[in-house]
Amino acid sequence: MRRAVETMRWNGDALELLDQRLLPQSFHYVKCRTAAETAHAIRDMVVRGAPAIGCAAAFGVALEARRLAAQADEETYAPRLSEGFDVLRASRPTAVNLFWALDRMHAVWEASETDTPEAVATKLAAEAEALFRDDIDVNLAIGRHGAPLIPNGARVMTHCNAGALATAGHGTALGVIRSARDEGKRLMVIANETRPYLQGARLTAWEMIQERIPVTLITDNMAGHLMQTGQVDLVIVGADRIAANGDTANKIGTYALAVLAARHRIPFYVAAPLSTIDMALPDGAKIPIEERDAREVTGFRDLQWAPEGVSVVNPAFDVTPSLLITGIITERGVISAPFSQGIATLFPT
Repeated sequence: MRRAVETMRWNGDALELLDQRLLPQSFHYVKCRTAAETAHAIRDMVVRGAPAIGCAAAFGVALEARRLAAQADEETYAPRLSEGFDVLRASRPTAVNLFWALDRMHAVWEASETDTPEAVATKLAAEAEALFRDDIDVNLAIGRHGAPLIPNGARVMTHCNAGALATAGHGTALGVIRSARDEGKRLMVIANETRPYLQGARLTAWEMIQERIPVTLITDNMAGHLMQTGQVDLVIVGADRIAANGDTANKIGTYALAVLAARHRIPFYVAAPLSTIDMALPDGAKIPIEERDAREVTGFRDLQWAPEGVSVVNPAFDVTPSLLITGIITERGVISAPFSQGIATLFPT
């Protein structure tokens, strides 16, 4: 698979993460060598997007295991590696892929409890690499299943960034768009800027330009006007956590977009891997919503436009009820309503 964008690079001794805080003005990789450094990069949004966060966390565990195998004795190895897991788990609360990836890594560790620290580190590194490869395969499958939903000539609106930058490669929502393009379909992307962190303006628009896919950037409050005037054919977004009934947490502003799409009878799709579905939550009411730094709202980088002392609310995500969703595109196919039933068939007990 041709990869126009490399979100992360692994060389066995370090994880290099493309610093998405600096795009598109600067192209720079941040090097992580420990679980703490990886968690810091996740928390500060050097890397973002649910699948990419999961992959990064897995590599963070592998890095910590290798570091401790060289530094710690066998008596302190296990508790210190457990601390590494805890640091990564605490990095961001909403994206369930983070916890799914760490659980997968922890299972490998538990199965290797009689091995030497060096052997455990080797197995954890192999598992992280496998998880990374699996994510690319999953994204390609999501693209194959979702591409038929995009008509030739479609104008596709998306929110935030659910492309290669948010995954190991190809992307979820943007992966569907890429796959439709690769099938020879003509299409254009309408990228919402996605306040307050501007992932649509900085990242999605940049990705589409790299891929030579026509893209038009709009501010978030223009979406309703474009729908009302017949300039949008469908909406595709990613997800950070999906409850068992299909309720979906995604970047703040997604819920409003879904309401607008329903009002104008425009199909609204969610593209996400099965690892984003949290069967432990019956609905979206208990999905934890991350509250981020007020400075993301009062300004951007070195520019501040809001007055000092103003009160700020900055939820990073909102929850879209499943009744507003047309379909959930996964690596095993497209789930339609009733979502509880469709999702349950993919997670047999």
